[in-house]
Amino acid sequence: MDASDFLVTRLGKCSIRSPLGLNRVVGDQIANFADETSRVALDPFLGRRGEKEGFEVAGPREHIFFDLSEAQAAIVTCGGICPGMNNVIRGLVMQLYHRYDVRRVAGVRHGLRGFVPEHGLSFVDLTIEKVSRIHHDGGTILGTSRGAQDAGIVVDTLERQSINIVFFVGGDGTLRAAHKVALEVARRGLRIAVVGVPKTIDNDILYIDKSFGMDTAVSVAAQAVRAAHVEAEGAPRGLVVVKLMGRHSGYIACRSALATMEANLVLVPEQPFDLDGPAGLFALIRKRLAERDHMLVVVAEGAGQDLMRAAEGRLSMDPSGNVRLNDVGVFLCNVIREHFAGTDVEPSIRYIDPSYIIRAAPANASDAIYCAELAEMAVHAAMAGRTDMVVGSWGGNLTHVPLALATSGRKTVDLESPLWLSVLEATGQPLCLKN
Repeated sequence: MDASDFLVTRLGKCSIRSPLGLNRVVGDQIANFADETSRVALDPFLGRRGEKEGFEVAGPREHIFFDLSEAQAAIVTCGGICPGMNNVIRGLVMQLYHRYDVRRVAGVRHGLRGFVPEHGLSFVDLTIEKVSRIHHDGGTILGTSRGAQDAGIVVDTLERQSINIVFFVGGDGTLRAAHKVALEVARRGLRIAVVGVPKTIDNDILYIDKSFGMDTAVSVAAQAVRAAHVEAEGAPRGLVVVKLMGRHSGYIACRSALATMEANLVLVPEQPFDLDGPAGLFALIRKRLAERDHMLVVVAEGAGQDLMRAAEGRLSMDPSGNVRLNDVGVFLCNVIREHFAGTDVEPSIRYIDPSYIIRAAPANASDAIYCAELAEMAVHAAMAGRTDMVVGSWGGNLTHVPLALATSGRKTVDLESPLWLSVLEATGQPLCLKN
């Protein structure tokens, strides 16, 4: 094949200006027109074309690092619960036992606390019998917790327990902790593999296309959005606010809106908005209710925090060092109710927050498959002596990502991406809600 094989037939020259109002300016937070000169590479393996950049491909290696008679593993699950955590635990144990004949796999209870002796949390022996059915349930049989623990104490425990492979199942905070542990292991000159498995329904880990749990979260969230639409249509001037998870990244809100095609407005942390003014939220609500008599708003939990903090004038932190979020759903319902009270479009307001139902759901088919793949690749990586890394996917390929790279920032919804453009087109909302 050559380049001509990929050319698409055209009817003729395009000379009429598009009415969409987009542009080709990068960085202005307005979705862009497609670049006619851009191409997607046929061959995703950059090394074959001579480029040095690119991720190491995940998978079993011809030669491994650990003597099978000496390999002992531990698994820790951290942060909030998420669909698929039990699937990953089971996948890791099954792969270690059946493929590499590793007979001791220890489960660390309640996150990083389980490494700290003063908490009195003994390890759990993860046998084949113990994990054989856990993938049918949500949550994690090991328990979880938030908050940092001293990397030195974690490594002390690994040494004391003769663990030479440890799997960290968690999000960006967990992976940062894993990186610190890996650095401490290296400082001591130990032969302990530290491998991460990306868990976060927010899907906010850099250089990983998708974290496990997100597909299930969107599936369950979509049920709430559909129910909200029924509520909105069933009341005079019905307005329903659905709050979904997403502290810094609005992926669940975006994908849930696209999965249902029912939302009229999606608010995400990546895009600030005004309440008042001709381009603000109140003006959009008035217009929508006047025209259609109902409205459905999907909002990510991290959206609008600047508006609430400006009113309160303070910040507070959770045990993991994250800024505590105010409830944007309650806030929106209150300010909308107050603004339109006594007017000709005073709405009937409902509020739905399915967040904890979403987190506790068992993995759906898509996530179950992905969890199994990630677990298998994590074990292959660890047995081959890879460390200070997280398994992930990039462009449809399973990869190894250095923890330093994965934790160097946070992945957010690009307001110039096809995803956000699809949201705009599905909801019909303006390009922005700022005056």
